[in-house]
Amino acid sequence: MKTEIRKILIANRGEIACRVIRTARRLGIATVAVYSDADAKALHVRQADEAVHIGGNASADSYLRIEAIVDAVRQTGADAVHPGFGFLSENARFATALEEAGIIFIGPGVKAMEVMGDKIESKKLADSAGVNTVPGHPDAMDNADQAHEVAARIGCPVMLKASAGGGGKGMRVANTLDEVRDGFIAAQNEARNAFGDDRVFVEKFIEQPRHIEIQLIADAHGNCIYLGERECSIQRRHQKVIEEAPSSFISDATRKAMGEQAVALAAAVDYCSAGTVEFIVDAQENFYFLEMNTRLQVEHPVTECITGVDLVELMIQVAAGEPLPLTQEDVQINGWSFEARVYAEDPDRGFLPSTGRITHYAPPDTGVRENGAYTRVDTGIDAGGEISMFYDPMIAKLVTWAPDRQQAIEHMQQAIDSYRIRGVQSNLPFLAALFAHPALQAGDLTTRFIDDHFPEGFDSRKHEGETFEILPMVAAWIEWRSRLRDRKVVDAPMVSRSSVMTALGEDLETRIESSDELEEVLSVISAEVRHDVSMNRLTSIITHWQPGDWLFEGSIDDIDIRVGVERDGNWWRLSQGGSVREFMVLEPHIADLMEHMPVRQSQDLSRYLLSPMPGLLMKILVEKGDKVTAGQDLAIIEAMKMENTLTASVDGTVSDIVAGIGDSLAVDAVIMEFE
Repeated sequence: MKTEIRKILIANRGEIACRVIRTARRLGIATVAVYSDADAKALHVRQADEAVHIGGNASADSYLRIEAIVDAVRQTGADAVHPGFGFLSENARFATALEEAGIIFIGPGVKAMEVMGDKIESKKLADSAGVNTVPGHPDAMDNADQAHEVAARIGCPVMLKASAGGGGKGMRVANTLDEVRDGFIAAQNEARNAFGDDRVFVEKFIEQPRHIEIQLIADAHGNCIYLGERECSIQRRHQKVIEEAPSSFISDATRKAMGEQAVALAAAVDYCSAGTVEFIVDAQENFYFLEMNTRLQVEHPVTECITGVDLVELMIQVAAGEPLPLTQEDVQINGWSFEARVYAEDPDRGFLPSTGRITHYAPPDTGVRENGAYTRVDTGIDAGGEISMFYDPMIAKLVTWAPDRQQAIEHMQQAIDSYRIRGVQSNLPFLAALFAHPALQAGDLTTRFIDDHFPEGFDSRKHEGETFEILPMVAAWIEWRSRLRDRKVVDAPMVSRSSVMTALGEDLETRIESSDELEEVLSVISAEVRHDVSMNRLTSIITHWQPGDWLFEGSIDDIDIRVGVERDGNWWRLSQGGSVREFMVLEPHIADLMEHMPVRQSQDLSRYLLSPMPGLLMKILVEKGDKVTAGQDLAIIEAMKMENTLTASVDGTVSDIVAGIGDSLAVDAVIMEFE
């Protein structure tokens, strides 16, 4: 039976709430946002037609409050609820509460959510539906000895995985039988603490694995189709970082087989809505069922880009009782798409979350290029927005589409270099380094990509991108350009800005040859080395950059380049291709004297354990008087839905514990002292 949906409440926040609002508005459907105290001025609240306050900052006090959200639906007269992803999106109790209240849930039925939410039960169902499953034991292990017996039967390495697990929690790999018992106990304890469910099962660990998933959509009339696959192998701590569609690895035959098995699994649970079946794929294209996500995925935009469908629109239509408007034969894969998850985190400091206010925000151009390539930015943030310690640190999803894979990569590289985020740290330099990596460009991916290629972590201040060597020349050029502007302003203080800009727009080569006030050489000093740049060398630069611009776009020696530009006192901070460097530009005779300048000594902070981020102190793992060694775990801080373990940097003895469990810590707050 068809039901008209005129108003949708979005039981979520941030970019996915804004994403649903965008489609609903296009369809002429009114929207209702819900918000916590921390999100009172958030972008999704401002974009929706109505907004309802549902509680305090923490998710448990707001976005996870089923009763508050149902009350908000009643208050606003909404016909349906879209849950987005995360929070209550796969909560069967929430779907049941909406059903009992006569409210349409834009998602699957309760049966599918319950079965697919349990990794053990879902694997049993997959087996019965003819879906390939990883060799292992169908039931949870009673104890470590039984886990050892199963591991001995199927052969190591094995994965010890919590039934209720997610995000990498409750997972351990045992490479040998000797590691199975300890790994089982560790996975069980972690699962109990994280989910209140300590069931753990054992399955074969797939080596050189790829994470490839099938997007499907089903209606209430028995129709179900798959919309190609997404490659999600590039992950950090079991969290996806980059996704692409289609996969460069699997064949058409494998794609068809995976898609048909995904559809068979959906039929087995009477699935009705958008869903994703995740597979793990080995080097020979053997694929095995991993899990089914009964919701819209974070990475759904890449599927939309290559198929031309709007998955949110299809979800709404299906929830309203309409049949799917397309068949499997209608699904065509066109071009290539990548998604990069832009997080508020500092790659240079071990990817620690970064909170605070975004002072400057400028996404890349979303216009269509001559080859049809375009950029899409899904975000819930704008300038002035707050990155809170209470929620996921995602700032945006940066998506590109192009006719082929290489062009999509190149377009993504340009988009990353053109993205400006200030006020908080972001992982943009790391994303740039990933897309520049030869293995990614070749499609040589596994779920260990980051571990294998960045085993020591990532530091943008040491990373050398492909065009790293031309940054000193850019620094010299922008310093010279800025000095020229300053002289114009000093010589003619009453001249308008437009006149100054016109004067600066004269031919660069003529300007250099005709000016006798410009130095012949400028010295560019960085932390690593000094570069002496000739003014004549700068004639190879073509750009419209003007002082005050945050992005240097142009070419050097016929190489196109985009460089982020930020002034910090006497220094220029330049970023490009994953490299971030600071340069000071001086006359050579002044640069000669720099080596005689005293070096400012940093304060010795090894006597203190400081909080590297705002967060909640969850645990203190040592006591006053304990002797600790470098690398030992000392405390656990929770920030942005993640637990972060702080370790000792040197050997010592705990002389005082300053902070207490439950304290809200600011950056650099002292937790404990050593002697």
